[in-house]
Amino acid sequence: MTHLIALIDGSGYSQSVADLTRWVAERTNASVDLMHVLGRRGVGSERADLSGNLKLGARSALLKELSDLDEQKAKLDVKRGRLLLEDAKAGLEEAGLTTVGTKLRHGDLIESIAEFEGDADLIVVGKRGEAADFAKMHLGSNLERVVRAAKKPVLVASRAFKPIEKFLIAFDGGESAMKAVRHIAEGKLFTGLPCTLLCVGKPTEGMQKKLDDAADILRKSGYSVDAQFAKGEPEDVIKDRIEADNIDLLVMGAYGHSRIRSLIIGSTTTEMVRSCHVPVMMFR
Repeated sequence: MTHLIALIDGSGYSQSVADLTRWVAERTNASVDLMHVLGRRGVGSERADLSGNLKLGARSALLKELSDLDEQKAKLDVKRGRLLLEDAKAGLEEAGLTTVGTKLRHGDLIESIAEFEGDADLIVVGKRGEAADFAKMHLGSNLERVVRAAKKPVLVASRAFKPIEKFLIAFDGGESAMKAVRHIAEGKLFTGLPCTLLCVGKPTEGMQKKLDDAADILRKSGYSVDAQFAKGEPEDVIKDRIEADNIDLLVMGAYGHSRIRSLIIGSTTTEMVRSCHVPVMMFR
């Protein structure tokens, strides 16, 4: 891993994103680009026509005032974005990172990521953005868009960062799960950390072989692996295991096997990101 993109939006998750980015960069000696995207806010809610039956002169004056307000807001948004990026950069540099850049973009978040994703190895993003409903535990809409569109792994920051000392891979034998296993085995990010390789479901002969093969790949790379099956609903079993074993980070595939689920984030993945209080690293 050599380069990270960290998405900073000014939400309550921005500090956790920065802390998690620092942790990854320190372990992998990666460079970092902090990105803030000034999106198309308010899309779908057109500004009300306040001119009504005003006379031409009054209507023109009102429209000019509204235009001036829009221009002022746009300038303030740019200024705020630059401040957010500079503050985050200063924090990472104070922590010892030496290669930290900033990117302030205008337009669509996904288009901005696609523009720079080719040079990145990982994208770090907060679980919820500024507009997410915390009371209802809604995921940020941008998170779902990022996971659907990104070609690189996505690391989702939890509300507050804590040192990561052990991790769990939710293993279902699918392509994305095996991609996660190979990525971990070939990289440096999790080196030295104990791994739980958990498969929820019936231990059939085929799944046992897939689990054993995945564990062998990790062990050959020096990992201490506890590979096991567990019965129950994946969402409940994985969450309970994370809490019981004090797991600090969850790794899983972002999609299930069905063709319908290929259109959206897999249901288990959505529930895990929504309910778990630890970072989640997702692979397509």
